[in-house]
Amino acid sequence: MLEKTLELLEDRNYSELRAFLMEFNPADIALLLGEVPESSILLIFRILPKELAAESFAYMDSDLQEILIRSFNDSELHYVIDQLYIDDTVDIIEEMPANVVKRILRHTDPETRRKINELLQYPADSAGSIMTIEFIDLKKNMTVADAFARIRKIGIDKETIYTCYMTDRDRHLLGIVTVKDLLLNDESALLGDIMETKVISVHTHDDQESVANMFNKYGFLALPVVDKENRLVGIITVDDAMEVFAEEASEDFAMMSAIAPTDDGYFKTSVFQHAKNRIVWLLFLMLSATLTGAILTKYEVVFSAIPLLVSFIPQLMSTGGNTGTQSSTTVIRGLATEEINTKDIFKVLRKELCIASLLGIVLAIVNSIRIVIMYQNVHIGNNSIYMIAFVTGITIIGTIMASELLGCLLPVIAKKLKLDPAIMASPVITTIVDACSVLLYFTIAGAFLNVPGIG
Repeated sequence: MLEKTLELLEDRNYSELRAFLMEFNPADIALLLGEVPESSILLIFRILPKELAAESFAYMDSDLQEILIRSFNDSELHYVIDQLYIDDTVDIIEEMPANVVKRILRHTDPETRRKINELLQYPADSAGSIMTIEFIDLKKNMTVADAFARIRKIGIDKETIYTCYMTDRDRHLLGIVTVKDLLLNDESALLGDIMETKVISVHTHDDQESVANMFNKYGFLALPVVDKENRLVGIITVDDAMEVFAEEASEDFAMMSAIAPTDDGYFKTSVFQHAKNRIVWLLFLMLSATLTGAILTKYEVVFSAIPLLVSFIPQLMSTGGNTGTQSSTTVIRGLATEEINTKDIFKVLRKELCIASLLGIVLAIVNSIRIVIMYQNVHIGNNSIYMIAFVTGITIIGTIMASELLGCLLPVIAKKLKLDPAIMASPVITTIVDACSVLLYFTIAGAFLNVPGIG
């Protein structure tokens, strides 16, 4: 697609380029415009049919939209903004610099500006901030024929027409009716008789991630959004929910890797910003690792007495860190999908302890056999290789038990404190487990091995 477009641009064959691009989806065209030279973006946009150009504009990233907005004449900007849904316009405004926002708002009518300002007032990451106010509302005293007439009249400007919402004069949500319901009933049937009154709705201030999970749970195409008085103020469609999933997943991945989340992509973020996003966590983790160093220093006498013990420290630390990461990732995923709730903490603990027991026993047996085979001829003073194997085996079991407990407890505690559970993922867990595993290792060694200075 890109090669053909560049070839037609070079040949100045604009009529063929127009016909060629008309075969593609607006989302593909938006992606294409992000790949062509900046000097050709406006030209290609103007070659497209107006409707296709406006639809493609909604799929573009904010940088590309800003380039076009700055290049548009007044009539082009007015047409594009007029073709956008209100929620898409709000999304664009939130990403644009102040001077571009002023120009956009100048080309919207007073009623649209009022609606935009209302949506901008909702808290970030709330249902109100991602909803659209363009929906089909009907009255229960309408007939099926009346409903179809209203859909034909106003449906062209609405984000979805499949699900229609029944409201009274004060906009209180009474029920829903789908186009399927309308098609399967007689034209004279009253909507009040066929509407579904058991409606699942969300409130304007509900968290957007919880709202998105409802789409996954119930398989909805759209969800009504109501205020405190159960008045219908907007709807959230499944495409909005998919954007939330993508946004939350990106944020969780960043936090699980000890990186401050950012809304910009990798290449759009400057080197300085990348470093800034990572440095705070790296400093924290580096300084917190001094605890492990302090423990090693305390038991320095062991190094000279039984040097072999030191060679097992990396293995114990990595096993504990890996186990904690597995546990925390599983629990964080369960919390994100709402399969696990904070009230399930004891059920989770029981399950993870059972898992830890099985993992610990298997790994301890395998590692003990390995130690006996590899180090049976190594001189270790007054202790036997079997006792060394026993100590490391017990330490592995204890480390895995501690890692599993920390891996499941910390994310749940974070959720209880209304923090993102992803903050308690791999780097934090690993740092804590490293200190615990070393301390546990030398405590067990002191109890079972004949080494002066430990115990």
